Amino acid sequence: MDFRFGPEDEAFRAEARAWLGEHLTEEYAEAAGSGGPGSEHENTHARRAWERELGAAGWIGLGWDAEGYGNRRATLTQQVVWAEEYARARAPARYGHIGENLLAPTLLAHGTEEQKQRFLPPIARGEELWCQGYSEPGAGSDLAGVRTTAVRDTGGAGPATYRITGQKIWTSFAHEADWCFVLARTDPTARRHHGLSFLLVPMDQPGRIEVRPIRQMTGTSEFNEVFFDGAVAEAGHVVEGEGNGWRVAMGLLGFERGVSTLAQQIGFAEELGRVVRLAVASGTAADPVLRDRLVRQWAELRTMRWNALRTLGSPESGAGSDAGAPSVAKLLWGGWHQRLGELAMQVRGAAAAVGPADWSPDAPYELDALQRLFLFSRADTIYGGSDEIQRNIIAERVLGLPREPW
Repeated sequence: MDFRFGPEDEAFRAEARAWLGEHLTEEYAEAAGSGGPGSEHENTHARRAWERELGAAGWIGLGWDAEGYGNRRATLTQQVVWAEEYARARAPARYGHIGENLLAPTLLAHGTEEQKQRFLPPIARGEELWCQGYSEPGAGSDLAGVRTTAVRDTGGAGPATYRITGQKIWTSFAHEADWCFVLARTDPTARRHHGLSFLLVPMDQPGRIEVRPIRQMTGTSEFNEVFFDGAVAEAGHVVEGEGNGWRVAMGLLGFERGVSTLAQQIGFAEELGRVVRLAVASGTAADPVLRDRLVRQWAELRTMRWNALRTLGSPESGAGSDAGAPSVAKLLWGGWHQRLGELAMQVRGAAAAVGPADWSPDAPYELDALQRLFLFSRADTIYGGSDEIQRNIIAERVLGLPREPW
């Protein structure tokens, strides 16, 4: 595979780097590096404004296989360049990831022209934020078991609508989102993945939608429970029609791990560098066992990068083309990041069990960056599809092993 950057890519890199340098000023500079995993509560006002700044310049939607919605078009290598430069500039963590990288490609593949024209331009402008209504208390990894219902309401003089009733959980950004794409059961007589539909639901429905934050052991609450009590969705906002929700939902998951994983790895490299510097400064790097673990973390991170480039550079890359590639990627980075958090605590030693170095009993207790890394990364092998489910997908869809009995 030849994945080298050509002259046009380097020109694109120079443009991206110059734009970021020019615009990451004032309140955006103050928000630099904020909003990552476990810190989504940081600088919310500046980060929402930053989405609109990106949109005005056309930097949202580079990975869409289309243009004309307010986005600029870019080749795959240029998308990688942008992701890398964005991460290196320590630009604020994105609020619009779910709309830009999950919903938009799904609408381009499965949506009607009316749905594309309605929803893609506001995403590209950074004006409308989205959340994902998939998991439920009894249907997390087993997504086909969703019990949230959507009942068609044909009464009244206006257009037909659906009334949605049920509960979703672990919904990132639900407290900030303007819209939610919801997987719900429209045929109560169907079982499992049959009879499901994919609906686009406005979140601003007081009395019909309630969002409750879930407080985590990091002290933050970027995840939420969402309760739908007769929430309304237009019949024209059902993607690919009633009963085809499972196909649309699985297509969306195929877009979930793409170019953005490379930017994620740059953030991982920064965290690893912080752990290495601490090990050198504290003298713990002299321990041959710990030093071996540090080297292994570095080597595995490089392996993840080359695997991501290989996957993205494959002529068959795309949603649904390789059922195993997203699962392999998730297994790699989830376990790696969790082990990095454990290694960070080992490097810090006994001090890791207490507050930051400058903490005093008179000050509020707060986690430092490495403590937050350790605590938040405990969930890395669970959210976004647990390791067990990813191994099942690889076993059944790639290796052809027998499916687990239900």
